Amino acid sequence: MSRKRKLEDTSAGSAKKPATSLASWTTVEDFNITRCRQLNDMHIEPFKGPVLYWMSRDQRVQDNWALIFAQKLANKVRVPLCVCFCLVSSFLGATIRHYGFMLKGLQEVEKELRSLQIPFYLLCGTAKQQIPLFTSQHKVSAVVCDFAPLRVPLQWSKDVAGELKKQGLPLIQVDSHNIVPVWEASDKQEYAARTIRSKLHKKLPEYLEEFPLVEKHLHKQDIPPSTDWQKAFASLRVDKSVGEVSWATPGTRAGLKKLEEFCDKRLKQFDAKRNDPTSDSLSGLSPWLHFGQVSTQRCIMRVSSHKGSSVAASVASFVEEAFVRRELSENFCFYNNNYDSINGAADWARATLQVHCKDKRDHVYTLEQFENARTHDDLWNAAQLQMVNEGKMHGFLRMYWAKKILEWSSSPQKALEIAIYLNDRYELDGRDPNGYVGCIWSICGVHDQGWSERPVFGKIRYMNYAGCCRKFDVKKFVARYPGSKTTKSK
Repeated sequence: MSRKRKLEDTSAGSAKKPATSLASWTTVEDFNITRCRQLNDMHIEPFKGPVLYWMSRDQRVQDNWALIFAQKLANKVRVPLCVCFCLVSSFLGATIRHYGFMLKGLQEVEKELRSLQIPFYLLCGTAKQQIPLFTSQHKVSAVVCDFAPLRVPLQWSKDVAGELKKQGLPLIQVDSHNIVPVWEASDKQEYAARTIRSKLHKKLPEYLEEFPLVEKHLHKQDIPPSTDWQKAFASLRVDKSVGEVSWATPGTRAGLKKLEEFCDKRLKQFDAKRNDPTSDSLSGLSPWLHFGQVSTQRCIMRVSSHKGSSVAASVASFVEEAFVRRELSENFCFYNNNYDSINGAADWARATLQVHCKDKRDHVYTLEQFENARTHDDLWNAAQLQMVNEGKMHGFLRMYWAKKILEWSSSPQKALEIAIYLNDRYELDGRDPNGYVGCIWSICGVHDQGWSERPVFGKIRYMNYAGCCRKFDVKKFVARYPGSKTTKSK
C-alpha cells in the first residue's frame, strides 16, 4: 500500500466519516498519511507562518507521529515549528496525583524541545479559547493535533476545528497513540477481540515501523522564556487529598527505563505469571502509556525484539494485551458514545441485567464503604487499598474488584458509576479507554459472551473468592495491606 495516500477530510460535524481528499501539500515525504485526518476543510498555500503542534494526549517528543508530521510539514514549506499544551485547572475529577505526574512529564518535554530549538508554550485555559488566540497572535499557518477517542477531547478538537475554520486554518489530527490509527483499524464498533484481532495484525506491517527522529529545527523562531511551573501548579483547582506516588517517576526517560526493566527482569515470566498479583511480572507501564510519555508502539517493538522459545509465549501475550486489547478499547470508545454507561452494553447484557436488577444481594455497600475498603471481603479490600495507596491495581484484580462492585451494589447502573469513579479518582491511568472498557466489560459484559445464568449477574461472567484462591496465594497478597482486615473476612 502506498504510504503517500492523500489526507482525508473529516470536517467538524462529521468527525468519524472520511470525506474528500485534499491538495498535494498534505503529502509529506516518507510519512504514511493515513495516520492523519483533517478536521476541517481549510487549505492554505503558500504557508507564511509557523506550524503549530497542539500537544494533548501524547506528551512526549520522540516516537510521536503527530510531532513528526508537524516537523516534516514545517520543513517542507520552510517555516518555524512550535508546540503548545493547554492546561485546564480541573478535568473530570483528576487529582494532584494525576496532574503532578502530567506536569512533571511536561517539564521534561519542554527541556527536550528547547534543545531542539522548538518553542514550547504552556497555555492556561481551554483549547477552544487558547488555540485560536495563539494562532492569531503568532500568525500560524496550520495546526496539527493528536487523537483521543473520548467525548471530551473529541469535543475539544471539534471546537478548535470550528474556530480555526473562521481563521482559514486547517486542523490535522494524527493518531499517535495507537499503532494502527483507530479509523484505519475498523470503520465500526467491533464486537470482541476475535473480530478485530485479524484486522489489526493484517495492518501491522504497514504501521509498525521505526520512528524518524524529531531533530533540531532549522527554521527556528525565538524561544520563549521557560515555563513558570510553580505558577502552573498553583493555578490548579484539584483535589490534593489523593497524593502523588513514589514508585512511578514521571517522564519519558523514566518510562523507557521501566520498559527496559520489564524486558530484562520480568518478560520471561509474563505469560505464566501475569494473573498472579503476588508475582512482580507485569510491565507496570500503564501510567506512562496513559499520559503518552511512552509510545505503545515503542513498547511493542522493544518487546518483540526478544527472540527465542523462552520468551515467545510472553511476547505473544504482551502483544495481545498492549496491542490488540488496548486498540480494541480505543475502537469501543471511539464508536460508542456510551462507553461509560450501561447503555453502551450489548442488548443481551442490558436485558439480563435488567431481569436480575431486583435480585436480593447478600451485601450492599455505599460508595463511602467501597472507597474506604470497608467490605466483608479481605481480598477486595486489599485490592482497593493497593489502588488508593499506590495509584495502581493488579490487572487480574481489577476484574474481580469490578465484578464484586456489581454483586454488592443496589443496581448495575450504580455499580458501573462507582467503579468508574473509584478507578478514575485513584488509578494513575484513570480516564482512559482501557479503564472504561475494563469496568464495562466486568459489569456489563462488553466484548464478552453470555454465561450460565445466576442471581444478580444474570448471564454476565462471574468471579468469586474461591476461584482467586485457586489461581494465587490470596493470603500472601492480603498480608501486604493490613487494613484489608478491618471487618470480618471470609
